[in-house]
Amino acid sequence: MNHPGRPARDRATSFLRDPRFMMPSVKRSVAASLVTTRAVTGGAGMLPSFLIVGAQRCGTTSMVRALGQHPSMFNAILNQEVHFFDDSYDHGLQWYRSHFPLRAYARLASRKAPAPPLAFESSPYYMFHPLAPARIARDLPGVKLVVMLRDPAERAYSAHAHESFVGHETEPFERALELEAERLDGEAERIVAVPGYMSLSHHYHAYRSRGQYVDQLERLERLFGRERILVIDSAAFFGDPAPVYEAVLRFAGLPRATLPRATLPNFTRYNARPRAPMSERVRAALREHYESYDERLAQWLGHQPSWRA
Repeated sequence: MNHPGRPARDRATSFLRDPRFMMPSVKRSVAASLVTTRAVTGGAGMLPSFLIVGAQRCGTTSMVRALGQHPSMFNAILNQEVHFFDDSYDHGLQWYRSHFPLRAYARLASRKAPAPPLAFESSPYYMFHPLAPARIARDLPGVKLVVMLRDPAERAYSAHAHESFVGHETEPFERALELEAERLDGEAERIVAVPGYMSLSHHYHAYRSRGQYVDQLERLERLFGRERILVIDSAAFFGDPAPVYEAVLRFAGLPRATLPRATLPNFTRYNARPRAPMSERVRAALREHYESYDERLAQWLGHQPSWRA
């Protein structure tokens, strides 16, 4: 049941149904026109100092919105996941740069900020995509990576609810888990072997596989080193966001003094989707599946993740 790839323009159409990427039509039209013009004419924007690379459904949108309130932080112009290093790499680095503010504009816009401007973006498929990490390491030397993690069973269930809502999934959760191995069979290898190939199932149906965090972290470590990776437990972020947010600022290179506590942003949880409770039988099966991965994750982190503590 392998699904053929599809071009980026078709994927863009699916984004229109995704509430994360909704913005007033005029604003989106102007922003998209600016990106296109700069990509063609050579108006190069900043390159990111850090990326939020995953994991999907772990609070990345909430973190992006919080960081975007800092006067020195500049997200992509369209305020969305750029997906350059996974699905749009054939567009070239100039296209990627066109999504970020010009350095002169960023300096002007942040002239009253207590630190120089930094660009960043969040595309949570980067961490799982078989080619994206190596591409990032090659094209953005010195970039830092932020990884957000949550209970992998809950992550899988949340991802299924999201993909069902936006139209990428028609099967119920338990059946989707049963189909996962068949849907993903050979897809990672095909992404590597066929330039420009995009796998629908690898992107949208890897509910169980994306929660095998330690495999992905070990690959990132081999490419970037531990010192350039910051792992955030989403439970800690949503439980007490201010210290986690400040840790991201320090990791990005902004000193603590750049944001007095009195000017901390408003922390809001985005994209939480109401759903019926997960079946306890399915939850137990997922917990058993993740046990060995979580044991290795605890060794990698140096402590138990919150969902195992």
